Amino acid sequence: MDTSAQRIYPLDEKLSSVTDLIRISVGGFSTFRPDSSFVAVDTVKLLAPIIPLRNIFCVGKNYHAHAKEFSGSGFEAGAVKGQEIDEYPAIFSKPPSTVVGPSDTVELHPQATSAVDYEAELAFVIGRPGRNISEAEAMKHVWGYTIINDVTARDRQRNHKQWLAGKGLDTFCPMGPWIVTADEVDAENLEIECHVNGELRQKANTRDLIFKIPQLVAAISAGLTLQSGDVIATGTPAGVGIGFDPPRFLKAGDRVEISIAGIGTIANTFG
Repeated sequence: MDTSAQRIYPLDEKLSSVTDLIRISVGGFSTFRPDSSFVAVDTVKLLAPIIPLRNIFCVGKNYHAHAKEFSGSGFEAGAVKGQEIDEYPAIFSKPPSTVVGPSDTVELHPQATSAVDYEAELAFVIGRPGRNISEAEAMKHVWGYTIINDVTARDRQRNHKQWLAGKGLDTFCPMGPWIVTADEVDAENLEIECHVNGELRQKANTRDLIFKIPQLVAAISAGLTLQSGDVIATGTPAGVGIGFDPPRFLKAGDRVEISIAGIGTIANTFG
């Protein structure tokens, strides 16, 4: 997509998915020379930029202030005061069935939960596959960046004493609006904001990450091969619903808007 001209160009007919595009472009980004076949971006509905072939890798408690608010919220099973910051990144996953587009409706699942929360996050997409990737080589494996909302059922997260049950419900991973290639942004210095019904709730910068992107790549790829098209979410800043007293969970009709400088904005209604 040519965002400066607000145009969308179709994939080459030899490519069946964005993952195919990522695979063939590993090693560098060639100059894009569009032909005349394009449509205006405001005439289409944007879907999630990629549906990963396997679970999305996610990282919890990766901003200092959020780690403290989570520990003190009563929703972190086994929380210990004074031990809010982990020595190693907390890694969990969300299945591909959680992924929806940047303007789709997110289901509240009232039969399963009464404590749905939002989490604004920078996510990165793997280009070059690899296993046991060193921190020094990690950024060579990053193809691009996008935005996700790591929607969470806090009661299920607490009650089941692990995170998949609270993170893996259908539609719980809005993503988009597109993937920005790694050469276009400085991922170590990106402003993140989240508004709920127009109210600013989260505001931070990726320089505040506890575990930086190279550390995450090294930790996740230790003994596990990262594949082209894998998506890794880096964690959320402070300001989520459980950080308030009382907690401010989402309800039908609420609208959550997440923006990251240099990437764009996703805005999803809950219902």
